[in-house]
Amino acid sequence: MKLISHWREYVAEAIALGIFMLSAALFTTVLEHYRSPLPSLVPDPFTRRALMGVAMGLTASAIIYSPIGARSGAHMNPSVTLAFARLGRVARTDALIYIVAQFAGGLVGMLVAHGVLGELLAEPAVEFVATRPGNAGELAAVAGELAISFLVMSVLLRVAAHPRTMRWTGAVAGVLVMLNITFEAPLSGMSMNPARSLAPAVLSGHYDGLWIYFIVPPLAMIAAADLFKRRAPAMPCAKLNHATNIRCIFCGHEPHADNVCITT
Repeated sequence: MKLISHWREYVAEAIALGIFMLSAALFTTVLEHYRSPLPSLVPDPFTRRALMGVAMGLTASAIIYSPIGARSGAHMNPSVTLAFARLGRVARTDALIYIVAQFAGGLVGMLVAHGVLGELLAEPAVEFVATRPGNAGELAAVAGELAISFLVMSVLLRVAAHPRTMRWTGAVAGVLVMLNITFEAPLSGMSMNPARSLAPAVLSGHYDGLWIYFIVPPLAMIAAADLFKRRAPAMPCAKLNHATNIRCIFCGHEPHADNVCITT
C-alpha cells in the first residue's frame, strides 16, 4: 500500500518540525531569559532578535539539507504543504498525513523542550516561544503574516523551479527566516505556520490571536502558488531539498535516476 510505503517521509517530516521547535525554545531561552548572561551582554533587543534570526535561519537550512530534510522535503509547515498541493505536486492523502505529522512533530518538539528546560520555558521572556500579535495589534499581525507568507512562498517556488538554482532553495529559505525574525517578528511573532503556533499555545494555554496563524499563512501561500502557476514556465518538485540519492514520493524520482523533477 502506497501510504504504508511512505511512512519514512511522514516520520521525517514530523521530526523536522520537532527539531525546529526544540531549537527555537533553546535559542530563545539562551538569548532572552534573565538567568542567561546574553541579555546583559547584548542589551539591545534588535541585536538579540537578529541573533535569533541567524540561529533559526541556520537551523532551518541545516534541517533542509540534512538526511531528514532530504527524505521528507522539509516542508515543516502545513501552509507550504497546502501550497504544493495546490500546484498538484502533492497528492491529497500525502498532504493530509504531512499536515498531521507537522502538528504532531511541533507538539512533541515543544514537549521535549519543556522536559529539557522546565520552568525556564514558561518565564515571560521566553513564554513557550509563542507567536502572538505585537503591540501594534491584530491587524498589523495579519498584515505581517500575509506579507511574509506570500513573499517566502513566491521566492522559494521561483528558486526551486530552475535547475541552476534549485540546490540553493534551502539556503534561501534560511535567509528568509533570518530576515523575517529580525524585522517582522515584532508585528506577529513571525510564524507563517499553524503547526509552529499551535504547539506553544497548547503548552501555555494561551490561544489569543491563534486564528491569525491558522488562516492567513495558508491563504497567502496558496495565493502565491496560484500566481506562480499562471506565470511560471516550469513547476518545481515539492521538496525543498531534492537529493538525488533519496527517493521522492512526490515526483517518483528514484535514487541515482537522471530526472531533475521539474516539469513544464
